[in-house]
Amino acid sequence: MSSLGKDFLKQASKHLGEVDKTLADRYAGDFGGRQPIHTCYVPADKFSSRTIHEWGEHARNTLSSHAGTPAEFASVIGVAEGVVSDWWPRLQAKLTNEPIEDLRIDFEDGYGRRSDREEDEHVESALASIQSLTTAFSGFRMKSLEAVTRERALRTLDLFISGLAKQGGVPKNFVVTLPKVTFVEQVEVMVDACQELEHSLKLKAGTIRFEIQIETTQAIIGPSGKVAAAPMIDAANGRLTAFHYGTYDYSAAAGISAAYQTLDHPAADLAKSLLQVAAAGSGVRLSDGSTNIIPIGSKSEVHAAWANHYRLVRRSLERGFYQGWDLHGAQIPTRIAANFTFYREGLAAASQRLRTYLDKAESGTMDEPATALALAGYFLRGLDSGAITDAEMSELTGQSEVALRALVKRRGQIS
Repeated sequence: MSSLGKDFLKQASKHLGEVDKTLADRYAGDFGGRQPIHTCYVPADKFSSRTIHEWGEHARNTLSSHAGTPAEFASVIGVAEGVVSDWWPRLQAKLTNEPIEDLRIDFEDGYGRRSDREEDEHVESALASIQSLTTAFSGFRMKSLEAVTRERALRTLDLFISGLAKQGGVPKNFVVTLPKVTFVEQVEVMVDACQELEHSLKLKAGTIRFEIQIETTQAIIGPSGKVAAAPMIDAANGRLTAFHYGTYDYSAAAGISAAYQTLDHPAADLAKSLLQVAAAGSGVRLSDGSTNIIPIGSKSEVHAAWANHYRLVRRSLERGFYQGWDLHGAQIPTRIAANFTFYREGLAAASQRLRTYLDKAESGTMDEPATALALAGYFLRGLDSGAITDAEMSELTGQSEVALRALVKRRGQIS
């Protein structure tokens, strides 16, 4: 006989009702769509209809000049020649067809302080060229909402979104980058501005989405001693797409000497780990920062920069940061290489574990439902990046892309 009757179960459900709603609403998990492997920042005064071509050309020329064979490139990044030979044709195709996945027109640090007239003109020129963009993702970075740049930031936001509305609307996968966010009130003002623009321009509610750059220590641990980034998710009211870590501003804010301001500094790892916990399950994605060590100069200098970049990108991937920033076209080969190697080398083991879980078969590994979701996400990210093909994924997992994306979306229903 059961000792806990229906009345107890009814009372328990009543007590946990709000918790159930929070889990279902706030922690619904990733939406299963594509995430770019990188964001490339281009100063607004340098952006043109040829930007994508120029970055791709930089990438291809640097690769052919400094590591034109799989063997040489493998030696630079420290992997076996056979590994590079496996995906070398895909790398060449990616550099030609999609060198940039996400482009951000920069009106902030990479652009600097200009007169209002000059920035207005660069907004207009950017709007004139943006229609020619072929990237899967795009957007612009405005200045921060701190007092010194607030008016200019909101003016650029207004002019850019208004210009897009006149051109027919905000493009798909278009995101505004809000930098140097310190307090939740800045997020609230950003939401208010988005709502006002949508109302004035007769855009659908929720059209304007933004990502937050974490570049201040107060955005990690606020005055109350709590992780300040967490309430920013709720304050964004569904508009927040990602947290982006800002390597150099954050490191400087933490008092780290310039020579040691890197993506793998312990202070950076602490900040990113806390961001990871705050965003987990919320659908808000994460992006690591950049390295300012650019592959230019002599062959030895290019090789050293490539080796460093490959190592940092690979490190980020292993830690669950599937996106980062690139500052120059010559960084793209190692960005792609790290992604291709990361996804392809684990295919056999991941496919076996996913098949075992879905088939409920006996194996030496007892995976939890959350791990099954992570395995499905692994294949989908590999597919989106170009590391694997749809045919390879179907053969390895026994599942189609549609089926795996449906699996990811059914978070909370997997058991």
